[in-house]
Amino acid sequence: MGSQGGFGQSKEFLDLVKSIGEARSKSEEDRIILGEIETLKRRIVEPDIPKRKMKEYIIRLVYVEMLGHDASFGYIHAVKMTHDDSLLLKRTGYLAVTLFLNEDHDLIILIVNTIQKDLRSDNYLVVCAALNAVCRLINEETIPAVLPQVVELLGHAKEAVRKKAIMALHRFYQKSPASVLHLISNFRKTLCDKDPGVMGATLCPLFDLVTVDVKSHKDLVISFISILKQVAEKRLPKSYDYHQMPAPFIQIKLLKILALLGSGDKQASEQMYTVLGDIFRKSDTLINIGNAVLYECICCVSCIYPNPKLLDAAADAISKFLKSDHNLKYMGIDALGRLIKISPDIAEQHQLAVIDCLEDPDDTLKRKTFELLYKMTKSSNVEVIVNRMIDYMISINDNHYKTEIASRCVELAEQFAPSNHWFIQTMNKVFEHAGDLVNIKVAHNLMRLIAEGFGEDDDNADSQLRSSAVESYLRIIAEPKLPSVFLQVICWVLGEYGTADGKYSASYITGKLCDVAEAYSNDETVKAYAITALMKLYAYEIAAGRKVDILPECQSLIEELSASHSTDLQQRAYELQALIGLDARAVETVMPSDASCEDIEIDKSLSFLNHYVQESVEKGAQPYIPESERTGMLNTSSFRNEDHHEASMHGLRFEAYDLPKPVVPSKSPVTYTPSTELVPVPEPSYSREVHTSTAVPSISSSGSTELKLRLDGVQKKWGRPNYSSGSTSTSESSSQKTVNGVAQTEIVSTSTSRAQATSSFDLKKPQVEISPEKQRLAASLFGGPSKTDKRPTSSSHKVVKSSSHTTERPPAAKPVDASEKSTPVQPPPDLLDLGEPTVTSSAPLIDPFKQLEGLLDQGENVSVPNHGAVNATKPPEMMSLYAEIAASGQSGGVVNPIPTNGDDLLSGLSGGSIKTAAPGGAAGSPSLSKGPSLKDSLEKDALVRQMGVTPTSQNPNLFKDLLG
Repeated sequence: MGSQGGFGQSKEFLDLVKSIGEARSKSEEDRIILGEIETLKRRIVEPDIPKRKMKEYIIRLVYVEMLGHDASFGYIHAVKMTHDDSLLLKRTGYLAVTLFLNEDHDLIILIVNTIQKDLRSDNYLVVCAALNAVCRLINEETIPAVLPQVVELLGHAKEAVRKKAIMALHRFYQKSPASVLHLISNFRKTLCDKDPGVMGATLCPLFDLVTVDVKSHKDLVISFISILKQVAEKRLPKSYDYHQMPAPFIQIKLLKILALLGSGDKQASEQMYTVLGDIFRKSDTLINIGNAVLYECICCVSCIYPNPKLLDAAADAISKFLKSDHNLKYMGIDALGRLIKISPDIAEQHQLAVIDCLEDPDDTLKRKTFELLYKMTKSSNVEVIVNRMIDYMISINDNHYKTEIASRCVELAEQFAPSNHWFIQTMNKVFEHAGDLVNIKVAHNLMRLIAEGFGEDDDNADSQLRSSAVESYLRIIAEPKLPSVFLQVICWVLGEYGTADGKYSASYITGKLCDVAEAYSNDETVKAYAITALMKLYAYEIAAGRKVDILPECQSLIEELSASHSTDLQQRAYELQALIGLDARAVETVMPSDASCEDIEIDKSLSFLNHYVQESVEKGAQPYIPESERTGMLNTSSFRNEDHHEASMHGLRFEAYDLPKPVVPSKSPVTYTPSTELVPVPEPSYSREVHTSTAVPSISSSGSTELKLRLDGVQKKWGRPNYSSGSTSTSESSSQKTVNGVAQTEIVSTSTSRAQATSSFDLKKPQVEISPEKQRLAASLFGGPSKTDKRPTSSSHKVVKSSSHTTERPPAAKPVDASEKSTPVQPPPDLLDLGEPTVTSSAPLIDPFKQLEGLLDQGENVSVPNHGAVNATKPPEMMSLYAEIAASGQSGGVVNPIPTNGDDLLSGLSGGSIKTAAPGGAAGSPSLSKGPSLKDSLEKDALVRQMGVTPTSQNPNLFKDLLG
């Protein structure tokens, strides 16, 4: 590099970089950087520093900042460098500023003016540098300062400037959507830009807009499909290819947008089938970017309205993924999980590959496979899948993922359990190994299941269920360190049904419960459950007329809890002591047997106290005032009677005037409703919906005034495609004879086609000896009914499903039924129809890839509707209410009230007398004059003057007393 250093840098800077690279420890690196900071602090403030030297100092500051040290002392010099006229220095300053500052920094205000000036520059490189800074530094408050100039740059001659302007507007939309909602038409216009780079940049803001509001952008489906076809057919310049794939990132973004637009829309989805088939056929699976496009195409097929040919093509692509390396296996398992939602039978084609992934040592792939098994669970394979999940849960130490696995095991067991006995055993395993990671609601659901039983009139089955639960819990209770949640379930079940079948005596069960309370003495919740279970057992014994023998350890537990610091445990211990001393009839009334499922009626109105309240009111007690009526009252305790209430209501008020509140006539004469609150004005709710402008031109190929994306030197423009017959061979087109109803007939026969695909898949696999254990596992996972059937509610089993922690799966998209052909409505034109005469009989199955080649585009005559802007609801103007109040307050007469029944209470303060509304609330009804008369007031005023006392200074309450 020479003595002066390379790339225009000094030897001192290169030595700095070299010394940092050779540092042997972090402390040595910090020592070098701290020395550099001291040097820069000293040199950067020197007068008359050459610009070349200042540029180097700024770069060294960037280096210091990147290594994690503070370089804030030089930020202002980077801001000054953005003002320089030299392009090299200006771009260096912008680079440093975007790295140093964030959008909320105090120095941002100093470069807004510079950015505005540079956006108007004649040098497009300066404009690009300013747009880069706009994307990084402009915040929500400064967006209006640069927004008009950025919009103007959408028509710049240079494509790089237009592209960066789109990126800046996208950034503005992310920061403040309301500031650019009126510019949605500009995004639609730039979609037709003649440069593919500008068009590709426009897809990013359009994807965000479609995500928020799909319906407003349905008219762009044909345009997106047209662009994707041209990209897939390699009509873009070679500079957009990546590893011989034509513009793969543009394809991926378009597929994401089409997946949103085609979700649940059959008409829009049918227009996408052709281009998706082309992508499946042309994607190169030997390179990673080709696999990425293929995976995104599978995701799109799983989101739009299902098509059997595309589903088969996606299944073939997934089989290639599952035969590749770990990364592609992961992608294949994820894609298979998406397709299972539409067609559960697809997983049967890849059962051996799924089992191989389940046994793979890669933990990430194994977790993804468990997610797939979770999605394909049904009543025939739930036992195998849940047992596998529990075994995997035991083997991992990640509490977060262990919690997720436990919740999935519980959900599957509740939804598909073949019997309640299996459900209880499974829950015991989950509680035992997942511990307190299990949601407490799961424990409550398990207790409710044991209490309610099968829900039928089969008492023997319920008794067997409870007996098996008691036996299993008595075996488990001896194990050390059981989870607290599981112990609560055990104590509850033993207390309710420990002696129900007569196999175990009360003394044996109470001894076990005392051992639990002693072993877990630090857990107050477990001790509370244990003492309550003891209370139930003793209550059942007393009610049955049997003699109760309290064990010594139980007596010591009661004495211990009676002196506990916990008031809850004390209460339970005292209740147990009191219960033991009662007779059998009283105990049976207090603690009825097997009453856990009985509904308790609660009288929220406390109607049994009505007689007591009536007697208290007759004796002079004050009536209860609801809390809703107390709002705004000054002091309810000061209103002793009606006269005092009216006096305080019509006397002078010394608090500040508030905005008037409408008076609601009340039937009660003692209701006090002075206005001491602000008038409630509803806050305007601003909708964040995306509204399209009425000036949006139609993006179609018809008409002379429409915008079209042109490519210089490229075969096809961005308009609607015209598939030429020369693009496909005549032999292929001649063999494609389809009918309009072909999709319906093929959906009916999907089972045979998939069976053939399964057999071909097995034939293509190398002849490797498969272990019998793996074959049995595959048969247990995939050999049951094909449909995802929930467990039936029969007399043999019933599981209570929890609605609080289980998530309902979305129903699989239903394929088109073949009966739709018999409807008199004429079906829409088939995309696969090449114009041959319509045949009413069912056509034989044809190779889907042959049918997807050389198809005509049916969207040629489809007009794109011009969506107008949706008129947003105008929010209520808050100041209009205050304007009315202010105008009414300036009048000399009575204050005009807000249009309600009754006049305002404050109206008398501005007029001569106080007017109240008639009981009916009519505007024209005569008003009654209340308050002291004018003559009495004058006499009292004269008396005050004779006494020579100033009421407000000597006795502040005298003036109010004189006025009554």
